[in-house]
Amino acid sequence: MKNAWFYVILTCIFELLWVYGFSMADRWWHWALILGIIITDFHFLAKACEKLPTGTVYAVFAAAGAVGTVVMDVYLFGGTMNEAKLFFILLLVAGVISLKMADKKEEKGVNA
Repeated sequence: MKNAWFYVILTCIFELLWVYGFSMADRWWHWALILGIIITDFHFLAKACEKLPTGTVYAVFAAAGAVGTVVMDVYLFGGTMNEAKLFFILLLVAGVISLKMADKKEEKGVNA
């Protein structure tokens, strides 16, 4: 199970790499590198889904991508942060945590 969460972390990191790459690529080999990163990213995503609930893995993947993209936009590309963005980022994080807690309750109910 711990290896599966390691795959989730890797897929989140690789997702942010290719999102960043989309903003920076301007040569054909940049795009080839991004394609390789995307393929690797989805490999780790699939490996994580072998041991963890797919809904939880995808929720973490999507939330990390959304939050990471907003943070990159603010700190790397001069974007702005406002109360609405912060609220929705916190809502995403709360949703992912709640989903994970719901999975734990479901596991306990099956084993009881």
